[in-house]
Amino acid sequence: MSDRITVVFDWGGVVLRICRSWEEGCERAGLTTDADDFKPGMAEARSALAQRYQLGEIDCAFFCDGLSRLTEGRLSSGDAARLHDAWLISEYPGMAELIARLNAVEHVRTALLSNTNAGHWRRHLPSADGSEPDFPTVGTLDVRLGSHLLGQVKPDEAIYRSLEVQTGARPERIVFFDDLEENVASARRRGWRSEQIDHDGDPADQIRGHLASLGIDV
Repeated sequence: MSDRITVVFDWGGVVLRICRSWEEGCERAGLTTDADDFKPGMAEARSALAQRYQLGEIDCAFFCDGLSRLTEGRLSSGDAARLHDAWLISEYPGMAELIARLNAVEHVRTALLSNTNAGHWRRHLPSADGSEPDFPTVGTLDVRLGSHLLGQVKPDEAIYRSLEVQTGARPERIVFFDDLEENVASARRRGWRSEQIDHDGDPADQIRGHLASLGIDV
């Protein structure tokens, strides 16, 4: 087991600003919403489809076709693909610099633990033509674990255990930052030092403060 401190980041809402609602995503993609989008059960149906995508059970094309079917064709599969891409907005100011400094601390290892999907995952990787990724910062982390690769999602205990196994980190030596209360609570039950980040605030500043309380100044 490693004695290094493992600092674990969620991606959306911590490193990366993302859309927080169907309406916001549609607006960013240049699409209109419809009253049928808000019928009873529709939000749950979209969430269930996204969950399958995040678990790696379906691919991007199936997900986009599924979104189109849920709107009874009002949105095409191409529209759904635009919405999917528009969901990721921008990296939070200061996060790239904070992680670079953290990577330089000898007794610290950095990691990503994200509920994500194959389409979004590709956007932190260099393109086939060698062009830079859209959102490169998480690519600088030492370890990167995505739900779609593990077949596990937060807040299920199994995904936290998987990170421990893959990194050799002891729970009490893990510091975890996530924007969702249920994910933070589940990590705390594993014995991780977990902190909830306000995604509407300044995540880099919040994280810097939490790390300083542990004697890690970045």
